[in-house]
Amino acid sequence: MTKIEVACFNEQSALIAAKEGADRIELCENYAEGGLTPEKETLKKLKAGFSTPVFTMIRPRGGGFQYTDAEFETMKTELTALKEAGADGFVFGFLTPDNEVDMVKNKALVELAGGLPCTFHRAFDRIKDKEEALEDVINCGFATILTSGGEHPAMEGLSKLKLIQEQADGRITILVGGGVRSSNVGELKKYFGFVHSACITDGTENIDAEELKAIKTVINN
Repeated sequence: MTKIEVACFNEQSALIAAKEGADRIELCENYAEGGLTPEKETLKKLKAGFSTPVFTMIRPRGGGFQYTDAEFETMKTELTALKEAGADGFVFGFLTPDNEVDMVKNKALVELAGGLPCTFHRAFDRIKDKEEALEDVINCGFATILTSGGEHPAMEGLSKLKLIQEQADGRITILVGGGVRSSNVGELKKYFGFVHSACITDGTENIDAEELKAIKTVINN
């Protein structure tokens, strides 16, 4: 059965996602910036209210995925605080100036997570050589890669996604995201066991509960 992770940009959306049966929540803030590190207090409230696993974004700003030493220290501090607040996993990704996997920074943060699973987010889609990048991400110790296959929406990258999945060969979970909706998840579930959607349909950063219900209906049938 295909599972769904829902990207939630505020507390209310996360509560709705959990109520409607999301298998996992990616908690972040600021949809306009593509998702930034959430507040520790938000995570604490959610963890007190439901049992759905919550992975938290670790990203101090929007823009590219090359970070200064000072930003890297901020991210380590954020991860530690969110770990103490009950995060079930983390979502991040560091690239080199050449848009390749930054092995040193990624490994350091995976190690800091202390065994909690980590997702390499869609910074992966900025990388040209995805075959090499996949091996690098696996070697950094990530449990999951969130990717659209380098295209948007993910349906446009379906052929590349299939190749990535084949190469991964069960060594890492391929989490398909990027325009995943009830209108196309039926095709995606044929090939992938985990999909990612914000379930946003109105241009705000709030989840559309009916869209999540519709996605779940397609997945379950």
